[in-house]
Amino acid sequence: MQTNLSEQAKRLPRAEEAESILRSCVHCGFCTATCPTYQLLGDELDGPRGRIYLIKQVLEGQEVTAKTQLHLDRCLTCRNCETTCPSGVQYHNLLDIGRAVVEEYVPRPLGERVLRESLRTVVPRPALFKALTQVGQAFRPLLPATLKSKLPRQPHPAKPRPQTQHARRVLMLEGCVQPALSPNTNAAAARVLDRLGISVEPAREAGCCGAVDYHLNAQDKGLERARRNIDAWWPAIEAGAEAIVQTASGCGAFVRDYGHLLENDPAYAAKAKRVSELAKDLVEVLRAEPLEELGINGDRRLAFHCPCTLQHAQKLGGAVEGVLTRLGFSLTSVPDSHLCCGSAGTYSLTQPELSRQLRDNKLNALESGKPEVIVTANIGCQTHLDGAGRTPVRHWIELVEEAIG
Repeated sequence: MQTNLSEQAKRLPRAEEAESILRSCVHCGFCTATCPTYQLLGDELDGPRGRIYLIKQVLEGQEVTAKTQLHLDRCLTCRNCETTCPSGVQYHNLLDIGRAVVEEYVPRPLGERVLRESLRTVVPRPALFKALTQVGQAFRPLLPATLKSKLPRQPHPAKPRPQTQHARRVLMLEGCVQPALSPNTNAAAARVLDRLGISVEPAREAGCCGAVDYHLNAQDKGLERARRNIDAWWPAIEAGAEAIVQTASGCGAFVRDYGHLLENDPAYAAKAKRVSELAKDLVEVLRAEPLEELGINGDRRLAFHCPCTLQHAQKLGGAVEGVLTRLGFSLTSVPDSHLCCGSAGTYSLTQPELSRQLRDNKLNALESGKPEVIVTANIGCQTHLDGAGRTPVRHWIELVEEAIG
């Protein structure tokens, strides 16, 4: 589409990128067919094409309103539209640019500001988040249903991790909330990797990937966290670590974007590009290994929820299903498996009504094949789906590790 950016927009650091993305959109509308919020609300402005037009208007100097902000806020950033788009429009990058500009013009109500600042204060700090989770568990009967649903029903304690001993070594991003909400996930991953002759090397200085800050429009803070992680990982990378493994696909999608987000930073561009190249979802590492040597014969009936960050952002749809099938697990069919579950990082807290509708629709699809357990590859999706109190939801690697015995 044609664009005419305002003089002010032309001075934005990512002005050329925004204009290029806008011009790549041909207004075909294929994206609306797979947009979860458009399907729920039926409003053109709550679909990718409508949001692209809103951002175009903002960058061309038209008035920015609270309504503009609302429609951009409602986007899940699931990137389903990018999978569908025949023109390869990098919608999520345009959305990041547009949201940041709108945030400067439209002051948020006090309640929204408090919620967003609270999330940015608590979520990226694992120790603080874990302490608050423990307090929440102690007072669980007294909590309102919305908060109670965010706490794990039966957290599986972490098993001991093997000591580093193999010549092959990988780094692992521990995550912010996963150690508190699903403490055994990373331990299970380390134990399975150990059985395959791969050791997980700790990098304790690494912290939050930066996605929480970045997607709540504190983009500079998000990039600061990215740089800190690069610094923490770099010595091990130089010493031969072959991958940076993520067991949460949401974190993985953001780490893969480091190279793009820091490409204009002369001090970090090259390192960020290398980190993005080394970033691997756990399934990418495992599917290349001789899994049959693990002696697993999974005999459980599972439904796999493929997170948006795995299938749309990382383009790994079908990868986990392939590994689970190789290991003998029986997978049920999941209708509309491309649609978002409504978790979407902090979306379930900032847009609770839409999030619940999407969650219930997703659970109906996942449960249609009557699985014993639902498995997924992202802690946000896992907690969100499990919070409904229906079929148990766990990370897939935990069931693999249990099957090894």
